[in-house]
Amino acid sequence: MTKGGNVGLAALSEDTGSVILSLNWSSAAGDGDADVSVLLLNGDGKVRGDADFYFYNNPAAADGSVQLLGKTPTAEGNEDRISLDLTATPEDVERIVVAASRYGGARFGDLSDLRVTLADRVGETLLGFSIEDADVESAFIFGELYRRGEEWKFRAVGQGYESGLAGLATDFGIDIDDDAADEETADEVAADEVANAAPEPVEQAPAPGAEGVPSIPAPTSAPTARVAGEEPAPAPARRPRTAKKKVTLPKVAKKSLAENESWRVARLFPVSSLRYDREREMRATSVLLSVMAQVPELGRRLTAAFGAPAGRMETFTEVSLPHGGNAPKRPDGVIRVERAGKLWTALVETKTNGNPLKSEQVQDYMDIAARRGYEAVITLSNDVALEGSPLVDVKVDGRRKHKVALWHLSWAEVAHHAQMLIRHEGVGNTAHAWLLQELLQYLQHENSGCHGFQNMGPAWVPVRNGIDNETLCQGDQRAIDVVESWDRLVRQVCLRLGGELGQKVLPVQRARRGTDQSSRRAAMADRLCEEGRLYAELRIEGTSGILAIVADLRTGKLRTSIEIPAPDQGYPLSWAKRLVRQLAEAPADLHVETLVEGQGGGPRGTLERLRPEPADMLPKGGARITGFRLSLFKGMGSARGNAESGFIRSVDDAVDRFHSGVVAHLGSRSARRP
Repeated sequence: MTKGGNVGLAALSEDTGSVILSLNWSSAAGDGDADVSVLLLNGDGKVRGDADFYFYNNPAAADGSVQLLGKTPTAEGNEDRISLDLTATPEDVERIVVAASRYGGARFGDLSDLRVTLADRVGETLLGFSIEDADVESAFIFGELYRRGEEWKFRAVGQGYESGLAGLATDFGIDIDDDAADEETADEVAADEVANAAPEPVEQAPAPGAEGVPSIPAPTSAPTARVAGEEPAPAPARRPRTAKKKVTLPKVAKKSLAENESWRVARLFPVSSLRYDREREMRATSVLLSVMAQVPELGRRLTAAFGAPAGRMETFTEVSLPHGGNAPKRPDGVIRVERAGKLWTALVETKTNGNPLKSEQVQDYMDIAARRGYEAVITLSNDVALEGSPLVDVKVDGRRKHKVALWHLSWAEVAHHAQMLIRHEGVGNTAHAWLLQELLQYLQHENSGCHGFQNMGPAWVPVRNGIDNETLCQGDQRAIDVVESWDRLVRQVCLRLGGELGQKVLPVQRARRGTDQSSRRAAMADRLCEEGRLYAELRIEGTSGILAIVADLRTGKLRTSIEIPAPDQGYPLSWAKRLVRQLAEAPADLHVETLVEGQGGGPRGTLERLRPEPADMLPKGGARITGFRLSLFKGMGSARGNAESGFIRSVDDAVDRFHSGVVAHLGSRSARRP
């Protein structure tokens, strides 16, 4: 689409009752990011109340009409997805504005490939719109959905705001909270820009077209407090109000009444008697589906990404379905959602304990779903899905008018969403929080078989041996298999760490524009054959740098590190002393390396040696310091599995130790060099 253009959704697909909007961007450095937001507007072009503003701290509507699904990494950057159930949108909502904002003084001109796409219920992309003129704006309206009679249309907007999220929100009638004493997060910095500047859009949207498309409202001035007879006082720092506090479980567990540690707490979902894979699959499916039906927050959160509408959900297990002239098939579960008299149905196929999905089994369920008019098949296993590397191969009959979507969900994602709800975002009541806690306890139990990705695959040992004896050649398929397993492990580390912290944690993938995932993994495999190392980078919201992981298969060492940019002001000696104070509780074996302009590495040493003499970190000759690199080293597990001696466990432990011992003490983002 071109800027200002509009199109009716009904003309593009028959499945637009629920749609998925995806906002994409990338940056050459791999560290660019933005946060999406959605505003529901009435006929006057204003929100009906603060609750109509959905962002990082208010991610979902109670009626299911809006749900922010979060970020996923792509080959060139990030994709942030939004689920909109248009059938659940209140009748007095005329427009749905989709926007994004940056924080900490960052501008959209620093990002590239700004794009929004819209997909229908089965995930088929219907339209796209690229923004190519971003410059100094810190907030952008990508597009909007609006009603025309009984039909919804999409309009490509592409309007920027130099005044940031606060300017955009104020224009649409969001109340500003005057309580500046609340704790700020890094993402809220943009909202505070309303303090001393009126919001000024960098460019106006096109005038209304022949169809009477509503235009973006003219910017208004920021509200100020005024006393009669006095000059206007400067506005205090303000931010959009956050959502009403929901129920979350306390971080510190209550004191136990047990006489000793051998007493086991009674659990709603016991797992001690599970012995066989079939038992684990049946129990895990029943536990998850029952909690999804009873806790709407979790049910909606998991199914919104699959194009399901918001509505009454019921779940079933061990359903027998006819399959032509063959014996009936029994999918592990069925999910049904009713909305306005219409049913959305998904068949569920579950695997636990690392067992792989079977293509022929999934193919049968796809065929059954197509014949019976069901909407989706959902596979659930320990594997983490990767872009460009499907877990199962199925054939879709293009002659059938009814389309069936195939989606995958990993047990690690289920645990992540449950932890985000009960620890950070909150749920409607204490009963829901308790049910989610019982679900999480079940998933984390060693007998459940729902531990997520836990095996590097059969190629792991041959590749390690090939690196040791220098017989592994570039182009070897086994090296590509190991790289795919490494990618799955990194994705799972991000899910686990993000759930514990309540923050966005994403893998950084540096690749040339236009590079697909298969080519990127092939290049990583060639690098593995040449250097014997696996590389990964994680971006953790609120940290001052990117956490890097290097697994050296030759030396059997794991290195976790982070680079901190030097401050803009002050003296090098004061920087060194401040860094040592920040790391007062960090491990003594932490390696500290000074980064020097034009030279890369400078003075280095362990924290234990540098604590009494921070001046030893300064380079000789007065060379300019650009930053510091902090690193920890750990022995690498050799086994391919998730046992104590396994590679996967050693990576988890290394990331946990580095984050808790180092990154957590560095505080929020420090000032970046220009």
